Amino acid sequence: MFQNAARPRGRPRRFDEAEALEKATQVYWSKGYDGATIDDLVAGMGVGRPSLYSVFGDKRTLFLRVLRAYAERKGALAAKALLSPQSLRDSVASFLRHAVESATEEGSAPGCLLACVAPLVNDAEVRQFVRNAADSAVALVERRFRDGISAGDIPSDFPVAARASQTLDLVRGLTMRAQMGAPRKTLLEDAEAAADLVLLPRGGNAAPEP
Repeated sequence: MFQNAARPRGRPRRFDEAEALEKATQVYWSKGYDGATIDDLVAGMGVGRPSLYSVFGDKRTLFLRVLRAYAERKGALAAKALLSPQSLRDSVASFLRHAVESATEEGSAPGCLLACVAPLVNDAEVRQFVRNAADSAVALVERRFRDGISAGDIPSDFPVAARASQTLDLVRGLTMRAQMGAPRKTLLEDAEAAADLVLLPRGGNAAPEP
């Protein structure tokens, strides 16, 4: 009941934590984890070194916090693209297009922090976080495929687990190509084609034309 009675002295924070985390994301994304120094983070985030350590912790702790914030934000947008009320084919295409648009977003380094930067970090907790994020993404796609079976969009014997994993492989591939400089227009066209491949019947053969 007396928690507000005494306040610590000193200057109040003059930065927004969420904004500072977003700026840290750009530093890690453009320089990589090993390439980013504390000086880079201080300059990129616009905070003093003491504030960085007291609010965000050391470089590793900050990176994990950046990953969590990034995955939460990007995951929500990806889920929205995939689970929107439209046909299964359009949902899968929307999911793949979102990956391309996110990986080629103007003003950001190309690629994806989770797919292009985090897997290179030699840290057990970071690697486990990446695995968990990938498992969650696969589970989300599996859920959409099962909804598609219920709606009659795909047959009941559709290989849900295998195709969900393949969909995430396609997302990673499109993202890596974006990092290597492939044009957004080309990647968006490939995303549309990939949606059709994902939904091919069991056995991988397209249905014959009438």
